[in-house]
Amino acid sequence: MTTKKQVDDFLALKRIAVVGVSRDPKAFGTALWQEFRQRRYDAIPVNKLATEIDGQPCYARVGDIKPGVDGVLIMTPSSQTDDIVRDCAEAGVKHVWMYGGMAPGAATKTAVAFCEDKGISVVAGLCPYMFLPGTPSFHAPHRVWKKLTGSYPK
Repeated sequence: MTTKKQVDDFLALKRIAVVGVSRDPKAFGTALWQEFRQRRYDAIPVNKLATEIDGQPCYARVGDIKPGVDGVLIMTPSSQTDDIVRDCAEAGVKHVWMYGGMAPGAATKTAVAFCEDKGISVVAGLCPYMFLPGTPSFHAPHRVWKKLTGSYPK
């Protein structure tokens, strides 16, 4: 289970890749990428179908980003996660966040186990908005639900 320290450690990183950023500015992955950029993270978009998003260079794989990143936020369907975490391990990434929210997220048991085996810190099945200070209040019910069900990181 994810700990609050793992969440805090990830959010303390400065250079992260966001896998699953879309060219659609209304897509949730794109909104989170923009949120990290607004908070002065060096957030790099990753989408194998785009070379540029919102004027920023976009990469097909985490391993293509030079210089590398400190962490990776995975916003894709879970069917892609196992391949993405293998790419992260090959690229030397030590922190991975597998998005999860009210809808099915990116986390898979095999991807989490792979990361743990490779010494990669994993935040699995949570939404960064639950932990970023000053986020809109409509994210509060998700945080409250996680606390009530005992699934909020300690």
